[in-house]
Amino acid sequence: MQQSILLSGQKFQITIQRLCRQLIENHHDFENSVIIGIQPRGIYLAKRIKEELQNIIGIDNILFGELDITFYRDDFRRKESGPLVPNSTSIEFVIENKKVILIDDVLWTGRTIRSALDAIQAFGRPEKVELLVLVDRRFSRHLPIEPDYIGIQVDSINSQRVTVNWQETDQQDQIILLTEDNN
Repeated sequence: MQQSILLSGQKFQITIQRLCRQLIENHHDFENSVIIGIQPRGIYLAKRIKEELQNIIGIDNILFGELDITFYRDDFRRKESGPLVPNSTSIEFVIENKKVILIDDVLWTGRTIRSALDAIQAFGRPEKVELLVLVDRRFSRHLPIEPDYIGIQVDSINSQRVTVNWQETDQQDQIILLTEDNN
């Protein structure tokens, strides 16, 4: 397996800061906005975004939640790797008439986002839903879903994988493109 590092170190942090500044342009003081990270790996980006926003604008009360979509997926009954183990959902507020910023690490086919849109309906009807992703694999969509905020765009083929490593779990922040060796 060949790997190429697409983003790491200081550039990784600068990308997160840029995304935060774009959010501030549209959401100002976040009074009517909420941040929801998609389990399992979107929550790391969502937490970073929330922390960085708090540092930039000095507000401690940005509403933040974590959303599990396991049983909203269109393929959850097809998994052959044994029983699914869901992650936790932690949303301690109603999203009725709020602007929801849905956050995930990698946007690939769009199916995860479709599942998340279904899942958040249990918490109310949002005024608006925006999508923020660290990596947009833009030529691989199965559904017509496009992000509002993008860290980087990656043009890759379906046999390649894009992995985001996080300091919290992988001891470093980086985005890696994995390609199978054809030898």
